[in-house]
Amino acid sequence: MLQIGLTGGIGSGKTRVADLFAERGAALIDTDLLAHEITAPGGLAIPALLEAFGPGCLRADGAMDRNAMRELIFADPAAKARLEGITHPLIRQLTEARAATIAAAGNHPYLIYVVPLLVESGSWRERVDRVLVVDCSEATQIARVMARNGFTRGQVEAIMARQARRSERLACADDVIDNEGAPEALPAQVERLDQRYRSLATA
Repeated sequence: MLQIGLTGGIGSGKTRVADLFAERGAALIDTDLLAHEITAPGGLAIPALLEAFGPGCLRADGAMDRNAMRELIFADPAAKARLEGITHPLIRQLTEARAATIAAAGNHPYLIYVVPLLVESGSWRERVDRVLVVDCSEATQIARVMARNGFTRGQVEAIMARQARRSERLACADDVIDNEGAPEALPAQVERLDQRYRSLATA
């Protein structure tokens, strides 16, 4: 089964592009959603998180406290490695299990993994057939995230500083969708790539 890795910086429009591919019949596995799933109340990562970080890492409802963990990671780089050591293997296991289920069902022409940190992770490039980057300028990223999340410019720039640079993502790309302009420009670009991926999948 043809497997595509879809990535892009924060605010680039990855989710919108993924939804447009899903409307055309692509299977989607979103690693961000899996990360939320394993850190939800009763999630697979919760016992290991408690052991590593203590009860302060959880909210009252039993989910991981993302704000508390974000502050801890900023203050302590070793905490980031510990957190990723817990979550990344679980996300990989779930990703592979769901991909196997999708492939066995045979209902989709190809599979798209939505991976925000695909370039940063290092291992994803070898796991997919093609990398698709949703691209826009850094100024557009900042403006979109400030409007969407209510973050300050400084908060958005701090997030972007921990992500790959735009040039690094583009250097990894087999395919690029330009999302600098109006949302109306996206469907035609997705349609073209959908046709290409369908033909590659059957080649």
